[in-house]
Amino acid sequence: MSRRRRAIKREVLPDPKYNSLLVSRLVDVVMKCGKKTVAEKIVYGAFDEIVSKNPTANPLEILQRAIDNAKPRLEVKPRRVGGATYQVPLEVPPDRQISLAMRWIVDFADSRKGIPMRQALAAEILEACQGQGNAIRKRDEVHKMAQANKAFAHFRW
Repeated sequence: MSRRRRAIKREVLPDPKYNSLLVSRLVDVVMKCGKKTVAEKIVYGAFDEIVSKNPTANPLEILQRAIDNAKPRLEVKPRRVGGATYQVPLEVPPDRQISLAMRWIVDFADSRKGIPMRQALAAEILEACQGQGNAIRKRDEVHKMAQANKAFAHFRW
């Protein structure tokens, strides 16, 4: 992390198909090595899988609900005080909540072996939408860690 100045936040353009900033950010999280068209095919394929499983459902609403369910409210950050390092619970800023939720969903979809990425991503989004799955478990672990270290909350600044 640079000590000289704050990193400038670049604004994300909405994706061409759904005209949604959320989908555009999801494509950016899925993208590896700058291959945006491959990432777009994976995300749009996942949306097609979601629609094929629930013909009446809107994939954007399902994605929004999945991210809302997976968003962490609290997290722990290490603070060094007097030679000791404490895990201090902090509230997560809204932008980081979305980033973490998306990263968890994509990482756990990527860790599913034996099925194509678009099917794994669709399954992970649907599970997160229903309030279960690996991303929700990860959020609960983060919340448990913050709850366990509540005694060190006075070190926050």
